[in-house]
Amino acid sequence: MALILVMDDDASVRIALRTLLLKEGHEVLEATNGVEGANLYVQNRPDLVITDIFMPDKDGVETLLELRHDFPDVKVIVISGNAQKFLPLTEDLGAHWTLTKPFKATEILEAVRDLLERSET
Repeated sequence: MALILVMDDDASVRIALRTLLLKEGHEVLEATNGVEGANLYVQNRPDLVITDIFMPDKDGVETLLELRHDFPDVKVIVISGNAQKFLPLTEDLGAHWTLTKPFKATEILEAVRDLLERSET
């Protein structure tokens, strides 16, 4: 189906998202921070990015800005449990969907399906 990049420093979140996305037939790349994630994006050009906001080395906001600048068509879902107040800002900066942790599997899958079905951003 699709190649999805998941960026989150919390291993339990990455594992949960990977498991859910694999069950849906997607391939999953994982990064623990924005530096790794941006490098994986450049190397693999995934169909979709799911990123947390608070991460070491480069946070999700910085990563979103970099990816949107370099790859204007990038499709991004921003998730956060501790930085919920920044979610509206990420929408202004180009995130297509934002979700507050903990979110339901149905919510993240709806966001993924919506973005993958879009032919343009």
